[in-house]
Amino acid sequence: MSETIIIIGSNGQIGTELAISLRKIYGSNAVITADIRPPKTPAEDEQFMLIDVLDKKKLHQVFKKYKPTQIYLLAAMLSATGEKHPRVAWELNMDGLFNVFDLAVEFGTKKVFWPSSIAVFGPNSPRKATPQYSVMDPNTIYGISKLAGERFCEYYHSKYSLDVRSIRYPGLISWKTAPGGGTTDYAVEIFHAARKEGKYESFLSANTALPMLYMEDAIRGTIQLMQAPADKILQRSSYNMGGLSFSPSELGEAINRHLPEFKLTYKVNDPRQAIADSWPASIDDSEAQKDWGWKPAFDLDKMVEEMLLNIK
Repeated sequence: MSETIIIIGSNGQIGTELAISLRKIYGSNAVITADIRPPKTPAEDEQFMLIDVLDKKKLHQVFKKYKPTQIYLLAAMLSATGEKHPRVAWELNMDGLFNVFDLAVEFGTKKVFWPSSIAVFGPNSPRKATPQYSVMDPNTIYGISKLAGERFCEYYHSKYSLDVRSIRYPGLISWKTAPGGGTTDYAVEIFHAARKEGKYESFLSANTALPMLYMEDAIRGTIQLMQAPADKILQRSSYNMGGLSFSPSELGEAINRHLPEFKLTYKVNDPRQAIADSWPASIDDSEAQKDWGWKPAFDLDKMVEEMLLNIK
């Protein structure tokens, strides 16, 4: 059976690269991209629609027209931006989720992907090798909405048999697209600054370790999860998925091995530091490894080499 895939929130860091990979697998005409704003290069994306995920009437028209077999719901407001606009973040992150889930049930969509985040963990969660199941007490509106979303993933699967699949993404690192207002954005900004200016001021302290994932691994893992047989998906909330874990100082040292003149300094009292301090330092993703064979391909040095090679 042929697939009709819609990516909602396609202009973001994940959606931009996910669309490319899915079109290689399923064909260009099978993948429809959608966002609240047009892409920067609209001429290159003929299969694009302007959609506000909060406009359920317009979404209904889209589902009725295309009858998608797969939906990737990526539209969200991230952690740092969400703290500035908490009510807007909650509305976008939750009402958008309900709109898509309800329509997926109504139109018989086979699979829905919705990304969660390590932000679901909080100050009382284990900091190192944070397990699949642990205390979850998020203290950001982004984390609270993601934790609520995970519960609704399980609810819609249990009550309506909706095949929802999810990953708790760590920080994502890509040279192709800019980050979108998250607490881990420094790990992308630092490479552009290293190339352009030879220096960077980190908004996180030197030893603040956080889980990270190179985008190539993230896209591959996401598609791997979605292609896995349904009986292999045992976590219907969201899977822990890790790849790397490093601090700004460790990343700076890795960059120095390629650019010895690069200088890294640190800002004090940035509000994103408090968010990072409540998140895991590393992730235990053994459940994803066991259930659907997840395994990252990039370590820190390989990731740094790729980033510096591609950022000119």
